[in-house]
Amino acid sequence: MAVLNEAYSVEKLDNGKERVVLALKPHLAPIKAAVIPLKKNNTELVNLASKLKNELQNLRMGRVLLENTGNIGKSYRKHDEIGTPLCITIDFDTIEKNLVTIRDRDTMEQQTINIADVPNFFRDYITN
Repeated sequence: MAVLNEAYSVEKLDNGKERVVLALKPHLAPIKAAVIPLKKNNTELVNLASKLKNELQNLRMGRVLLENTGNIGKSYRKHDEIGTPLCITIDFDTIEKNLVTIRDRDTMEQQTINIADVPNFFRDYITN
């Protein structure tokens, strides 16, 4: 209970809104990452997301979810609230350039990396 209490916070954002965050350390988070296709009805994006989710899950670093609700902003907020440290977005750059966007829960910063580099990034992030 102490860990949950310490990790829970409500942050004020620049736009005047609030964001609820469960800032658990990555190794303590019950869900390590969420893989999110940008459009839930695009078969190619969903298939790529599913393939990456399975690849990360097979690393046995923890639970990885496929989040296929279709609204990226709401998906980010939902995963902030439940303590998921990483959200990995599969979009049209993934199809065209093999790039994914990784969003860090704590900083809300996003970076674009090659999809082939995601497993090593994920492993390093969770273990450090």
